[in-house]
Amino acid sequence: MPAQGKHRRPKHNPLTRKLALAGTGGAVLALPLISATTAGAAEVTAVTAAPTTYSVVNGDTLAKIAAEHSISGGWQQLYEANRSAVGSNPSVIRPGLKLKLGSVAPAAAPAAAPAAVSTYANNLDGWIRQSLDVMAQHGIPGSYEGIHRNVMRESSGNPMAINNWDSNAAAGIPSKGLLQVIDPTFRAYHVPGTALDSYDPVANITAACNYAAARYGSIDNVNSAY
Repeated sequence: MPAQGKHRRPKHNPLTRKLALAGTGGAVLALPLISATTAGAAEVTAVTAAPTTYSVVNGDTLAKIAAEHSISGGWQQLYEANRSAVGSNPSVIRPGLKLKLGSVAPAAAPAAAPAAVSTYANNLDGWIRQSLDVMAQHGIPGSYEGIHRNVMRESSGNPMAINNWDSNAAAGIPSKGLLQVIDPTFRAYHVPGTALDSYDPVANITAACNYAAARYGSIDNVNSAY
């Protein structure tokens, strides 16, 4: 903090002097000098707007002009915007012809390719593969081999198989389908996106694998009645 009662005489920047006077007779011009405070000022850069028209010169082609002016869509777009002036032959343009550049419409973005749609055979192989895709979407573990092995043990690959003799059948809830699932279990572990029919092959496999994952960690860990 400065001491009380003491004052310093302000220093004058040598660059901020009095106005220089120049002239003859009684005519005097005041020429301000540049001060130090303006020396660090940011420079202003002039921005030139892109031209909206172009005058054709000898040796020009639409392709050359389109490339030089970065015309979106190339010479074809440039020609379409100036068809009435160019005429029917885009290969012939005469010197002095005025072409519009700014009104050229931007090229349309290419349409996205449609997503590939998986198709599955209507057999055991196709049912297992479709179920595996559904399982992957829902984070349900299991492999082709694990599913196939259990299907062959439980139903021999018959989606309409039904067990009418065991304790579940005696209780009125027989095991059904490829992986022999009783209706209460099917409803409890049904996976969205599959049919609500326990005889449906994909729905039956997926629900059974969902149940096996919850109880055994994966259908791959099942090697007997479950």
